[in-house]
Amino acid sequence: MKNLFLFLLFLSAAFPTSAQEHDSTAFATQAWTTQTLKKGIVWKQAHFHNLFGGEQEINLIEIDLKRHLKKLRLAGISKETKLTSTFAQENNAVVAINGGFFNTKIGGATDFIKIEGEVINVTTNKHPRSNAFLTFDKRSIQIIPQTADSIRETKVDNVLRSGPLLISGGEIMKISKGGFSTNKHPRTVVALRGQNLIFMTIDGRNKQSHGVTLFELSRLLKWYACDAAMNLDGGGSTTMYIKDQPDNGIVNYPSDNKKFDHHGERSVANIIYIKN
Repeated sequence: MKNLFLFLLFLSAAFPTSAQEHDSTAFATQAWTTQTLKKGIVWKQAHFHNLFGGEQEINLIEIDLKRHLKKLRLAGISKETKLTSTFAQENNAVVAINGGFFNTKIGGATDFIKIEGEVINVTTNKHPRSNAFLTFDKRSIQIIPQTADSIRETKVDNVLRSGPLLISGGEIMKISKGGFSTNKHPRTVVALRGQNLIFMTIDGRNKQSHGVTLFELSRLLKWYACDAAMNLDGGGSTTMYIKDQPDNGIVNYPSDNKKFDHHGERSVANIIYIKN
């Protein structure tokens, strides 16, 4: 009986490692559909049939910062909300993703956001998951943890607070447990990888794409060799826009209409985009 118990204990300890090895291999060997949208902006799509235990639909955009940092923008409104596609079209975006968390009743971000030197919203969300900043100007860009020093970075022209911070210095960061992090949801991520900026969406809440936990998302970003990565508002907000694509430019499968199509956008308070 003791030997059986030890054997079962060994299996329970070994299984997560085996599953992670399967997932990392599946991710590394996946064939991606790739399209160059313009020089220095590449769109990649993949559907995984067994990643993290289920179907997964992933879209990502790689943006060469040497070419396009000066065209990186935030767009947002202090009250009310708009569709990601509406924000994108109004601002002549080439590509865009939804941004940070927002007040679903009255609109406006619940975390600090500054656009071209103007503070649009201050932080009203006290949840510890919002523990990171995306900061940039026409010369530099960072994804950094919220610390006393990083708060001073709000002097930079463009700042978006969100979280949690998933990757820093190329390493996976510690994430608090709870339903937000351990349940599978659609996810939106902004990341840095070498000289590239990464926009990523993973669809969910559907049998054709299950979504991921934040722990799974962190591993995926590590496998993709990201140097830094910050979680954005996900769930029904997860949206990716590409100019001149069908379905009003929406290329992922937003889940707010509970269908696996391109018409389930949720109105949001802000977006991150590259200007045309």
